[in-house]
Amino acid sequence: MSLRERIRLSEYRQQQLTWVMEFILIGLLFIGFERRSLGISINAAIGLIVLQIPPLLERDYSVSMDPRLTLWITTAVFLHSLGTVGVPGGEGFYRSIPGYDHLTHALSASVVAGVGYATIRALDEHWDDVQLPDRFVFVFILMFVLAFGVVWEIIEFTTSAAATAIGGSPVLTQYGLEDTMKDLIFNTIGAAIVATWGTVYLNDFVTQILDAVGVQTGSDPPGE
Repeated sequence: MSLRERIRLSEYRQQQLTWVMEFILIGLLFIGFERRSLGISINAAIGLIVLQIPPLLERDYSVSMDPRLTLWITTAVFLHSLGTVGVPGGEGFYRSIPGYDHLTHALSASVVAGVGYATIRALDEHWDDVQLPDRFVFVFILMFVLAFGVVWEIIEFTTSAAATAIGGSPVLTQYGLEDTMKDLIFNTIGAAIVATWGTVYLNDFVTQILDAVGVQTGSDPPGE
């Protein structure tokens, strides 16, 4: 039996892991309140808001969410929020665990790459005059993630500088130029993985999204 088959999880087990991480995120929110930490509270709250998107798509747009996709998104959000907390009495994982920041950036970038892929597929499907070759899609996903990463680093720098100026705790922390460059490198790695292999697994999901949007906007089916 291959390693992939050994670690393969059932759909129910994937859903269980997703639920566990969501419950822990709720706990992290209260930890932020207890510590009076704006950074922990806001990161946990934003994570919980993001995790409402999959059930919203299922309920309002009849888009069936693959448990693997939901687990992927939940893991990215969960690890980012967990990194700001760390162990009781210690520093956050971003400071205490080497490479933790790189892992979360690569994983989060892969989710952003999925959004970029959905965007480019929407353009390709809804405009007959637009024909996008696979190489262009690959480059677009990389550029989409890099642009998002640059904006994110600017936000990190701005919020960190503002917190320092007013004497508060930063919601997002930037650790210097070297850290920024490494973040962008691992963003690119996450984007490249999705651009190379992940689009195959996203095709069905993106197709459902496009069909659902077509129904909601009242567009006529092809040929009518």
